[in-house]
Amino acid sequence: MSGEVTAVAPVYGAALCAGAAVVLAGGRRPAVRRARALFGAPGSAARTGPLGRVAGAVRTRGARREWWCVPAGAAVGLLGASWLPLLAGAAAVPLVRRRLRGRERRAAEDRRAAAVIELCAAVSGGLRAGRQPAEALLAAAPGGPAGGPEVLAAARFGGDVPAALRGAAGEAGAQGLAGVAACWQAAAGGGAGLADGLDRVAAALRAERDERDELRAQLAGPRATALLLALLPVFGLLMGTALGASPLRVLLHTPAGLLCLAAGCLLEWAGLAWTGRIVRGAHAR
Repeated sequence: MSGEVTAVAPVYGAALCAGAAVVLAGGRRPAVRRARALFGAPGSAARTGPLGRVAGAVRTRGARREWWCVPAGAAVGLLGASWLPLLAGAAAVPLVRRRLRGRERRAAEDRRAAAVIELCAAVSGGLRAGRQPAEALLAAAPGGPAGGPEVLAAARFGGDVPAALRGAAGEAGAQGLAGVAACWQAAAGGGAGLADGLDRVAAALRAERDERDELRAQLAGPRATALLLALLPVFGLLMGTALGASPLRVLLHTPAGLLCLAAGCLLEWAGLAWTGRIVRGAHAR
């Protein structure tokens, strides 16, 4: 019985590590990300309004998922009776953290871009309802968001609203506020012209967002294929372990295995880097 458990344990351990890799690399579904970008966190709209979300006042903090690399490496090291997987798991922590932080930054950019569109619609609706521009801008940000004090102060106390909007446009994802500032300055206090300009800015930003979402949807297939190809060596280890070949012992305790392991890791890194470069090039076009 103990021999059967010893033979099957590496299979379960490798399957657990493969599942953790899929969770860490797969990320959230695009539909969920877009829904959260459009509607924000629960209760956030009542507190800050669209201008607060543009300024980044609402931010969700997830668990430190990159630290799962350490127990995953420890599990593989325990199964293979080697310290190398544990060291590899510890070395992977900053790399996975960088990837996760980049994903969080992109999600924050999407939330700000969606909030700019919402802000344009809210201010335009207020102007068409008969409010003055500054009053409509203040009404679009109930509760005084902590992230946009300059814009609110300029609107409330008669300051330079276009300059404040251009300053807020420096945030990643909030570049559409530069168009809002241009419309505000061109309207020179006139509500009707500003409302038409904001509607055009919102329409242009929606078209840009839809184009970006379509590109992401088209790239989802190649990304999934690259992820599957990157995980093929793990499935090879599973198959070898199921056949009783002890691939972990060969890889971690023989010179030829260590050489193959180093070469395989190098090829994995090159393939993922190449795929990432292709995806970034597609986004840059």
